[in-house]
Order: sequence, then C-alpha cells, then structure tokens
Amino acid sequence: VQLQASGGGLVQDGGSLGLSCEVFGGSLVDYVMGWFRRAPGKEREFVAAISRDGVTKYYTDSVKGRFTISRDDAKNTVHVQMNSLNPEDTAVYYCAADLRGRGVSAVEIMYEFWGKGTQVTVSS
Repeated sequence: VQLQASGGGLVQDGGSLGLSCEVFGGSLVDYVMGWFRRAPGKEREFVAAISRDGVTKYYTDSVKGRFTISRDDAKNTVHVQMNSLNPEDTAVYYCAADLRGRGVSAVEIMYEFWGKGTQVTVSS
C-alpha cells in the first residue's frame, strides 16, 4: 500500500488550503485514515482522523473548527480542508492509514502506512 499526499503550498495568514491523500494498492474502505504534521524543530503530531465509515472524525484541539477531514472511497482519497490557517500551522503534513485498528486514533504507532508528506507554509 502506498499513500500519496498532495495539495501543499504557500498561503497567507487566514487563508485556506486543501490536502488530498490517494491510496494505491489497497482499498480506502479498509482503512482508518489520519493526518499528522511535523512543524520545524518539533515532533510529529496528530491532526485529524476519520473512521472507515466516515462517521467518526477526530481532531486535535488546535485545529477544531478550522480543519475538516473527509473521505471519498470511490476515488480512494482522503481530504483535509484547512481554513483560517495561521503561521503555527506551518509544517510537513503526512497522511497515514490504519488497517488493523477498530476506531480512529491519534497514536502514530497505530498507523501502518505513511505517505511522504507535503509542505504547508503559512506566511504572516
């Protein structure tokens, strides 16, 4: 299984950006999907996750109300729409897939498959 993230770029403070992650070699419906990020000089942290059926969504507190995770099983793709971005959101964003877990998780070790990451830069 391979994950390919796209959609990163440069955006101004207060702007919006959408990221996508396509799954290759597997069926999206089998996976809990998550997004993580690593800011410069910091550890990688959880951002958002979505259950296999798309009903349960889980966000870290700092992005609640600003980010929305969604999935399109027909296109084998998961998205995260990021609004009201601020410089603290600057990071490399990674998508991840959890095959064996039962529910959404913020724990990195639950995710077996990872994409290479896409850079998001928010200018002040």
